Amino acid sequence: MINQDTDRQQSTVRPGYLAAAGVFAVGMMGTTLPTPLYGLYREQIGFSELIVTVVFAVYAIGVIAALLLAGGFSDVLGRRPVLLCALGLAALSAVCFLLADGLPLLFTGRVLSGLSAGLLSGTGTAAVLELAPAGRSARAGFAATAANMGGLGLGPLVAGALAQYAPWPLRLPFLTHLALLTAAVAVTSLLPETVHHSGARPPLRPQGMVVPAEVRGVFAPSALAAFAGFSLLGLFTAVAPAFLTQTLGVHDLAVSGAVVFCVFCASACGQLLIGPVGTRNALPIGCLMLVAGLLVVGSSLLLASLPVLLVGAVTGGTGQGLAFRAGLSVVSTAAPSTHRGATISAFFVVAYTGISVPVIGIGALAAALGLRNAGLVFTSCVILLAATAGGYLWRHPPPHT
Repeated sequence: MINQDTDRQQSTVRPGYLAAAGVFAVGMMGTTLPTPLYGLYREQIGFSELIVTVVFAVYAIGVIAALLLAGGFSDVLGRRPVLLCALGLAALSAVCFLLADGLPLLFTGRVLSGLSAGLLSGTGTAAVLELAPAGRSARAGFAATAANMGGLGLGPLVAGALAQYAPWPLRLPFLTHLALLTAAVAVTSLLPETVHHSGARPPLRPQGMVVPAEVRGVFAPSALAAFAGFSLLGLFTAVAPAFLTQTLGVHDLAVSGAVVFCVFCASACGQLLIGPVGTRNALPIGCLMLVAGLLVVGSSLLLASLPVLLVGAVTGGTGQGLAFRAGLSVVSTAAPSTHRGATISAFFVVAYTGISVPVIGIGALAAALGLRNAGLVFTSCVILLAATAGGYLWRHPPPHT
């Protein structure tokens, strides 16, 4: 039997859920750090837009492998050891990018980054939720999802600013991240462990997609909404910098990073709306806002307008954040404590499939149709998906949590 409450009392004298959220954010930051730098890698190494999307998306192999094979490991080993392992993988990824002089190291760095993100997604979320004092579960839920989105948003913002205004544009962003990871390791080593076993430790084995029976009723619609929302994030993190350069003539890397940051910042802000909106309404309303944002993004592609693109980014990001936090809250609350880490990991398997696989399709379509037309096809498909999910959730809202 697992006891996950023993160390809650220690959170007042040792780093607690906010520190864990900071560690989570630093780790996730590495997954989007290369986003505004792909154009520089294209110039240095030489490859097509399709390869850009493949390099971006290949980390999904690592994410999904980690989630499926090790998604429940923190339920057995504890949150702290798995967090330390994830941070170590993030550091190895940064080293690969520091040494990269061709595609093999770029692909290796992305896969390692995916493994790190896969471990962090479920374990980091569970650690933040479990370290929260009694009565602060809602705040902890926001801290966990905001750390995830905030970390993903800080990656391109920091990398774009350093690459544009500081020396060593393909080195300094990763050296900075290594320094932050060192601090995160120190904080993690001080975090209270929230997983304890009263008897013999259960065997460590891959669990695959663990969705307990009591969660299945809310899991499918929540995960579908997450897939649609993360598809929007994938569009901006993989393709938006190239669209800014090739269509709008914006060559400032800091601007490219800031545009991507706006999506993730809006996502974090959207999560704050769950209080006044309520969890039952947040999922369908979030999907409808996502549809509205995608319609505006599509319009920006037709009009070649940066302001319209920003409006679409903020609108769609807000909807994504609202639906994402609501879905994660519903799933994590319904999951039994003995399988919480694995269930959250299964939720992220679906989400990260959405952020990666569709953008490869954009890269393939761009070769035949051009980047703008490929983006229009993509937005149309995700609009249909988000509208379907929103309509279903409106007619079949999740139970009160």
